[in-house]
Amino acid sequence: MASDWFVYIIRTARGALYTGITTDVNRRFAEHQAGAPKGARSLRGKGPLELVLSLPAGDRSRASKLEWHIKQWPKQRKQALVQGKVSLPDAF
Repeated sequence: MASDWFVYIIRTARGALYTGITTDVNRRFAEHQAGAPKGARSLRGKGPLELVLSLPAGDRSRASKLEWHIKQWPKQRKQALVQGKVSLPDAF
């Protein structure tokens, strides 16, 4: 099993931000862009999609915790993270 996991954020055509985790950001983004069957259902038909952030997250457990944490944030804070105006807490 790979231990190099990443947290990524994708922006939809309407500006919504989708957060996910993967070991291969480029492959996963391509799957989302292609849609079914491997892309996230919540992103289907919402393109064009733009990969706006990718951060190394360590192992899967840490990546999942970080993903959950970011998903709790309001959209404005996620946008600030994408823009580099806010950073992740030291716990990550």
